[in-house]
Amino acid sequence: MAIEVGDTAPDFELRDNHGRTVRLSDLHGHGHGRDADADADAVNVVLVFYPFAFTSVCTDEMRALRDGLPALTADDTVLLAVSNDSIHTLRVFAEQEGLEFPLLSDFWPHGEVSRAYGVFDEEKGCAVRGTFIMDKEGVVRWKIVNGLPDARDLQQYVRALDAL
Repeated sequence: MAIEVGDTAPDFELRDNHGRTVRLSDLHGHGHGRDADADADAVNVVLVFYPFAFTSVCTDEMRALRDGLPALTADDTVLLAVSNDSIHTLRVFAEQEGLEFPLLSDFWPHGEVSRAYGVFDEEKGCAVRGTFIMDKEGVVRWKIVNGLPDARDLQQYVRALDAL
């Protein structure tokens, strides 16, 4: 089932390219163990699914995100990129490309989070190019889903964030 604008984003817990656990609910201030001031720490989230590290279109998109990061992130916004690669592959990819934002591994159970967001291609065994922007409460406020060969336009993200 595809996630639509207005839906609460499905929570997830994935490891990043450094092996750290990232929980979506922690970013929205609803994580376990947070104090009463947790909502003050909540952030908007730009969640970008991409097929595979080291492929040409994915590499170009991640470079565009890297170069456009200041326009996308602020004190109240974080960028998370998700692929079905292993954390080891993502670590090398991030180092090679100078990617400072978290690259999350949806490797095992394979594609579980991609499926929850409705962006997993069962035939190819990977996520398609889906982007979801969530507000501080975890509600999806904008989304775009492109096919495997179709790169996304960074300026669309910037405009969607400006509307929050």
